[in-house]
Formats: sequence, structure tokens, C-alpha cells
Amino acid sequence: MSAPSFQHTFAPLQNSSFLRACLRQATDHTPVWLMRQAGRYLPEYKATRARAGSFMGLATNTDYATEVALQPLERYALDAAILFSDILTVPDAMGLGLSFAIGEGPRFANPVSDEAAVARLAVPDMDKLRYVFDAVTSTRKALHGRVPLIGFSGSPWTLACYMVEGAGSDDYRRVKTMLYARPDLMHRILAVNADAVAAYLNAQIDAGAQAVMIFDSWGGVLADGAFQQFSLAYTARVLRQLKREHGGVTIPRIVFTKGGGLWLEEMSQLDCEVLGLDWTVNLGRARALVGGQSGTVGKALQGNIDPNVLFASPERIQAEVARVLESFGPPHKAPANEPDRVGPTQIFNLGHGISQHTPPENVAVLVDAVHSCSRRLRR
Repeated sequence: MSAPSFQHTFAPLQNSSFLRACLRQATDHTPVWLMRQAGRYLPEYKATRARAGSFMGLATNTDYATEVALQPLERYALDAAILFSDILTVPDAMGLGLSFAIGEGPRFANPVSDEAAVARLAVPDMDKLRYVFDAVTSTRKALHGRVPLIGFSGSPWTLACYMVEGAGSDDYRRVKTMLYARPDLMHRILAVNADAVAAYLNAQIDAGAQAVMIFDSWGGVLADGAFQQFSLAYTARVLRQLKREHGGVTIPRIVFTKGGGLWLEEMSQLDCEVLGLDWTVNLGRARALVGGQSGTVGKALQGNIDPNVLFASPERIQAEVARVLESFGPPHKAPANEPDRVGPTQIFNLGHGISQHTPPENVAVLVDAVHSCSRRLRR
């Protein structure tokens, strides 16, 4: 299996607030970016996707993927960009045959449905994912240092859900049947996935990603006990293999488990810098539990406003932004003689991906409110 090699020179970073917050360093405002910030709620995204002809036509074309990754930054004063891709590129490279039908979501032509299919799984040749790494490099260059670029992957468990179900699911019957009836097969899938995700994210880092995020979108559907064994353990396996730095610069690692608030204390033991939270978690309690104190070890927290707030009036959006910021508590301030002294920090985000029906003008209200309100809280 070959690993792509990269040699690139990028423009100096102009806005480091997101990376500083990831490392629990003080910032003059709370940085904000949004999960699925490049997507179907933007008319310009829809126009580019129409030109591409299909979702995969968009994701596999470097110019299109770069164009849509930058579209939200042309509209909003976001503090980070995220690679435009999909969490299912890795199993697609394993030969499962990924496709997207409009209105139906992702589907695999060759789901992992029996022991023979599990036995055939292997970490894919990363050259099959070269289009992703090219998009990372192209997007990073196009940003010209404006903000950092985040790379990402689905978690081993979330990938396994799609691989076994063959598509999205309401009840996860097939994957949970395998988990309980043949845990040996599930552990085999998860081990391959973990090693593939680690190689994939490391290649994104080499290509120019300045932070990486693991989306454990379906970890919260597991029972207590099963989550630790089949999701958390394999996310930890990914993290153990990830590069901590590139070119002498630390690469923050973010883990987001939707529905994972129950296991926050256990997740605090993960070897990562940031934990993402959905909207069911109280930020103040999370800060007290895992955020650490000034000068001590802890996790930065990312989140966690309900995405449906974006359908409310501008006044309600502003009020909810203020409530979320205030629920986190007083922003970390570093002494003038110790500007990099660590403490509890927040990266503002949604508690899950933005809805395709979101009015674009409401996103501007949210982003502006985060910046203005968080600056007031630092006075």
C-alpha cells in the first residue's frame, strides 16, 4: 500500500483564533465555524453541484471541491474552513461502490453483509483517495492563510454503520444484529476502519490540513457498554496513530460524538485536544467536568447551539447565541506575560450539521452575534 507524498508551501496564517482555541489558548473572541457550512442551504453551492452533475462529481473534482469549501467564507466571517468531501470516501475506496441519489442520501452497491465480505475488507491504497488530498492542498492554497483548514473523517463505528446497513438507517438493525450476534466480525470491521481512518487523516495532514476532526455521528445510538467497546475504543485506536504535528506546528484533533454527552467523562481520556458536543449537553457542566482550569490539562469544547435555532427570528438567534456563550462561562484570559497560558476554551459551532433548509441570511446573524457577544464577554 502506497502513501501519497506531498511537498507544499502555504501562505502564513492570518487568523489563528480557531487553532489557539483548540489548544486552549486565549483568543480575543470565540471562534466560530459550522458543521456542513459548505452545503445545500447555499444557492451558490446548488449551482456548483448542478455544474458538477452529481455529488461525487463535485467531491472528486478538485476545482469544484475547492470552490464550494470557500463559498461560505465569502459570505460569512467564519474562523475556519473545512474540507469539502464526505465521510464515506474511505469505504468507497474499499470497493463498496458509493453513490448519492438526490433526496435519498448515500448508498453502497456492495454492503458488508456476511463473513466473506468482512474477510475481504482491507485498508485501501491511499492513492485511491488522491482526489481528497488534492482538494485539501488546493483549498489550503486558495485560502491564502485567511483561516485554518480542517480535514475530517467518519469514525470507525459510524463508517461501519453505513457499510453494514448499505445506507442510512432508522433502527440500525443490520449493524446491531452483527454487533450482538457476531461481535468478532464487528471488531474485524472496526479494526480495519480505524487503521484506514488513521492513514487517511495522516495523508490529509501531509496535504495541508491544519486540524482534523473525527465525526462519530452514530455513536449515540449504542447502548452504554457497547459504546465504549465498539465506538470509543476504535476512535482511541485512530487517535493513537495520528500525527501530533506537521512542519513543527501542532495539529489539533477534534472528536465529535452525536448523542455522546452521557460518556463525556470517559471521552475526556481520549488523546485529542477538542471534544465536540451536541445541543443536549450543558456547556457549563461539560467545562467543569472536562474543560480543566487555567494552567491545567483539559479539553477544549466545540459546540453546541441547536441547528434549528437558525429558523428563528434574528433577535431569537442573537439571544440563543448569547445564552450558549454565557452557559460556557467566563472566557479564558491569559496573563499579559503568559499569552499562551492554557485554560478552558470554546469553539462555537452547531450541535450537528446545518439543515439544507436554513435561510442563508440567518447564518450571518449567528456568526456576527458570536463575534460581537463573545468580545463583550472579554471586556
